[in-house]
Amino acid sequence: MRADTIRHQFASDNTAAICPEGWTALEQANASYAASYGDDEWTAEVCERIRQIFEVDCDVYFVFTGTAANALGLAQLCQPFHGVICHERAHIQTDEGGATEFYTRGAKLFLTKSNDGKIDLGEAEKLLAQQVELHGHMMHAISIAQATELGTVCTPDEVEAIGAFARSHRMFLHMDGARFANAVASLGCAPKTVTWEAGVDILSFGGTKNGVAAGELVIFFDKETSRDFQYRVKQAGHLGSKMRFLAAPWLALLKEDVWLQNARHANEAARRLAQRLRNEAGVKTVFPVESNAVFVQLDEACVRGVHARGWRFYKFVEPDIYRLMCSWATTDEEISMLVGDFVAIK
Repeated sequence: MRADTIRHQFASDNTAAICPEGWTALEQANASYAASYGDDEWTAEVCERIRQIFEVDCDVYFVFTGTAANALGLAQLCQPFHGVICHERAHIQTDEGGATEFYTRGAKLFLTKSNDGKIDLGEAEKLLAQQVELHGHMMHAISIAQATELGTVCTPDEVEAIGAFARSHRMFLHMDGARFANAVASLGCAPKTVTWEAGVDILSFGGTKNGVAAGELVIFFDKETSRDFQYRVKQAGHLGSKMRFLAAPWLALLKEDVWLQNARHANEAARRLAQRLRNEAGVKTVFPVESNAVFVQLDEACVRGVHARGWRFYKFVEPDIYRLMCSWATTDEEISMLVGDFVAIK
């Protein structure tokens, strides 16, 4: 198969390019000299705009990847003898190479199950009960994803309930927000409503899947919790010397709500894709389409046929559930092409 026939558009939102606003900002930041290691004007303005968007005084740090954002954030909270409760399909459990365990030097992940990717508080309560004082792990944090790995979105009430549960057990609440923009765009709420007002202590705020080339934010809503975090970032190799090249595209996203516009576009594309796959190709969608992910149930013959036509996407849940992702760049033409190939194969 020729390289130019391979279509990666729906494999991941990571396959999309830098959005135009981010690219322009990157070029502008490249026009001259600037202070290094985050002492530049772009980094300072991003931090200030984050405080404005979340309507709270908070500490903001840049790291290069989402894995680092999650793992270093949780390491800031946890000692080696601590436990972190998360969903069995959480990215920190399935796709980060044990980074949380590595950076916490041994903290253990305790897994809950549910059909929607969200934390079941009943299961969390059982996990707490299983830890026998000194002889078990001291449960110290809960990590939730917003949006979840199954594309669902936690409502403000759901986040608040988890936050209240965490506080009642003297635990911190961490939010993996790799697709936080998609969640906020879906809910149509203020960012504070599903973060610090609901009890979230740390947010990993993702930009890579929403239009920037690289760089995620670690946001501490309790500034006391972030004490000396900059040393943790440095030691892990995530203090960028030319920080402006991470910050400038972020600043472009935060200006004039480009981050929300990009997320809305991706979410709406996913809804159109799901609807057309159901109506035109008879494809079964599995989970509610609440963000920019569409999960479909496909037999092997169908998958082979679509792959043979050049499309690339991944099996996500055994035995037959596959994930299709939309991005800020997804077009109606691309959706029509994919749906048309499904129709032809079906």
